[in-house]
Amino acid sequence: MDYFCASTVILHSIYLCCVRTVGLQRPTVASAFRALLLLLLTAHVSYLSLVRFDYGYNLAANVAIGLVNLVWWLAWCLWNRQQLPHVRKCMAVVLLLQGLSLLELLDFPPLFWVLDAHAIWHISTIPVHVLFFSFLEEDSLYLLKGSKLD
Repeated sequence: MDYFCASTVILHSIYLCCVRTVGLQRPTVASAFRALLLLLLTAHVSYLSLVRFDYGYNLAANVAIGLVNLVWWLAWCLWNRQQLPHVRKCMAVVLLLQGLSLLELLDFPPLFWVLDAHAIWHISTIPVHVLFFSFLEEDSLYLLKGSKLD
């Protein structure tokens, strides 16, 4: 479940980025993209569950979608950094998660026989997700304020 949830979280972040970049103006594009992402997730989970659980494939797939997530969010952040001050939170989240993902890729023996790279990865992502929620909250309030002006 840990591996499937990781893929789901990354794909959901990509979907949120799609909604934020094109979905507000073109909701049908966002809906079609959501369907594509759900299809990709279903195929990924089905392959790992029903055909063969291949750790290398799972890692490569998550790194690939993680890089798509990184590039898309960073591009959006750089494009909007002048008019949206809360974008710095999003940029920090994306860069922190990419840096912390090295804990997943560069495994090391447990510290004090308890804390391995995977455990440190999980505990270190908690504040990052809180920061991402804070960004989403501020961005939503910004969008609501803008829609009331229209």
